[in-house]
Amino acid sequence: MTSTVDPISLPQRTASNDTEIDREALARLLVEIARNVDPDYRARFDGVPTADPRMETLRQLLVSREISELSRVTHLLDEPEQLAAAVGDILPSAAARAPHAQLGEALAPAVERAVQRSIQKSPRTLTDILYPVFLPAIRKSIGEKIDQTFQSLNETLRHIFTWHGLKWRFESWRTGASFSEVVLKHSLVYRIEHAFLIHRNSGLLIAHVTADNATSEDPQLISSMLSAIQDFVKDSFNEKEQSGLDTIRFGDLRLWSEVGPFATLVSVIRGNPPEGLHEIVRDVLLRIHEESSQALEQFDGDGSQLASVEAQLQTCVELKQEESNEGFPWLVAVVALLLLSLAGGWYFLSWQSAQRWQAYVSRWQAYVSRLEAQPGIIVAEQQARDGQFYIAGLRDPLAADPQSLLSGTEVDPARVHSQWQFYQSLEPEFVLKRLTASLYPPDTVRLSIVNDRIIAEGEAPDTWIDRARAAARQLSAGGPEFDISKVRDVSPEARAAEHWQYYVSRLEAQPGIVVAQQSARGGHFYISGLRDPLAADPQALLSGTEVDPARVHSQWQFYQSLDPKFVVKRLTASLTPPKSVRLSIIQGRIVVVGEAPAAWINRAQAAAEQLSADGVVLDVSQLRELDLAELNHLREAIQTTDIFFSSGKVVPGPEQTPVLDRLADQIKEFAQSARKSGVTARFMLTGHSDTTGRETANASISAARAETVRVLLKKRGVAPELLLVRGAGTFEPAVPENSQAGSSTNRRVSVTVNLD
Repeated sequence: MTSTVDPISLPQRTASNDTEIDREALARLLVEIARNVDPDYRARFDGVPTADPRMETLRQLLVSREISELSRVTHLLDEPEQLAAAVGDILPSAAARAPHAQLGEALAPAVERAVQRSIQKSPRTLTDILYPVFLPAIRKSIGEKIDQTFQSLNETLRHIFTWHGLKWRFESWRTGASFSEVVLKHSLVYRIEHAFLIHRNSGLLIAHVTADNATSEDPQLISSMLSAIQDFVKDSFNEKEQSGLDTIRFGDLRLWSEVGPFATLVSVIRGNPPEGLHEIVRDVLLRIHEESSQALEQFDGDGSQLASVEAQLQTCVELKQEESNEGFPWLVAVVALLLLSLAGGWYFLSWQSAQRWQAYVSRWQAYVSRLEAQPGIIVAEQQARDGQFYIAGLRDPLAADPQSLLSGTEVDPARVHSQWQFYQSLEPEFVLKRLTASLYPPDTVRLSIVNDRIIAEGEAPDTWIDRARAAARQLSAGGPEFDISKVRDVSPEARAAEHWQYYVSRLEAQPGIVVAQQSARGGHFYISGLRDPLAADPQALLSGTEVDPARVHSQWQFYQSLDPKFVVKRLTASLTPPKSVRLSIIQGRIVVVGEAPAAWINRAQAAAEQLSADGVVLDVSQLRELDLAELNHLREAIQTTDIFFSSGKVVPGPEQTPVLDRLADQIKEFAQSARKSGVTARFMLTGHSDTTGRETANASISAARAETVRVLLKKRGVAPELLLVRGAGTFEPAVPENSQAGSSTNRRVSVTVNLD
């Protein structure tokens, strides 16, 4: 790209006479150079005119891109969020390309400080991180130490009273080693015959070393089988990856497995190796990993880079402990026998003296046990020293005398030195004695101990009861409870208050009575609340309570109780259930069982809906509609029977007598059958007239005709309470009046049957 720019021409001024230099032009030139070199100077010299406008054009052509990049970088450095995002984009790749040593040295101080602050802030976080790593190792190390301890103890106990044990005890004394070490040295005879180093992930054999005169099969085959056994155990028992099978025993052979990060070292041991051998084999495996860690991690079957491993394994197969073939040390035996004789004599004398002292100490301990079992005595310290016995503690003055308890123990009182401090025991029997001595209970009050509580029962004046209450409050928190609730106040005021409370409790127990407020004031008693009219009479409940009715002022407000018993009474009065229906209360629910007419069932269902709003359950699900099939035929016959009258007459003619006889029989039969079914039958006699004459006269005639039929049916044995009469006048004609038989047919009395 080619650009044509006019050559820069600096402004010329005539030089001064003294220096021959145009200083103003020189200053403008320097300012322009500063503007182009550093953008910061551009802002500083905004007020200074440029030396040449073409200089700005030249600057844009030469450094405009650099100035733009520099401005972007400056803006990026001024914005922390953008700078952090930019650094985050390049930090992973920069860390990956950095040399490990330099990166570790650079990050080590920051990481150390961060870890230190994290531990100081929350130590449990580091514990949770290291717990899965260290716990298996600690558990295994503790297990090996315990096995080593038990192995040493077993071998020591097995040989402690044998001839070898005596010989080894002398060797222990001579060499300065412990007896258990000497026992393990001679009794634990072993030899490592094979050492297999197996890659942990692939199961391939890395190296194999065999001891002299040891035979084996194909090492690679053995390695594969060992790996297969390890995998089988892990898969079968759901073991974790870090754990594994560490010991296999077959006859006199033992296979010990030590697991490392990349390889497993399996040692084939013949004999009885000590548990401490684990640490030696583990150290060998650790050195192998330290020297060849990278080669072990990258092992793919080629063992050329692990040639030095066999030298480490060779140290394992060289480990062995053989039986010693020394001759019988007769001199040692004689010396040992002599020492044993002297020691035996001394031991017998010491034992005899110790037995006598132990018997005496046993008698002393029996005496101390008797003291400790005594209530009110606390033994704080006791010891036997230099043939003397010392005992100290706390003793309640009411407790047994320690000196008297020495009798029968065969302990010399002169050798017993005791020191007892005074204290008051909180044992119930001692507290009871003190209460009896301080309160002087009357003969009508009895104090006893029940379940570590002091119970006062009986009758006493109010002054004594007040003193007893004060004593109960003064008892220590750790002492027994002093219960005086069963002591009755025998003062007249207290008896009256007691009788009043008994009456109030009787009222509160009555269903349908709610006591809202009750008080005793000025020798009179006041009570108010709510009472259902069906509930018991509060005045009647006063009898037998010894409360004077004249001193009782009561005020009861009316309310309807939702107690099921009262609800059943109200339902019985309002619904009038037939005999075939039974109302009962089952688990707080009112259950209606039986058969009833459909109309009565509808009324019961409506009542159930109203009661459900108040929380009362009226169960009508077991109601069945009464089967009136047998009555319906007779009902239809009755309702189709009409008694006819002559015009203007209120008495039927002789021709209606058979009809009246038949109707009376049917009504009586229907009423009797209805009663057997549990319902009540009602018969409505409705009188009718034709349209002849005035309406008022027709209405009177129709009512008179119905009343006449009622009287005639009553004479024929029909119960009058079953018969109802009404006059319909001309409003309910059987046929139209303009028909041929209209007037004679409409002059009648009809019958309607209703069941309740």
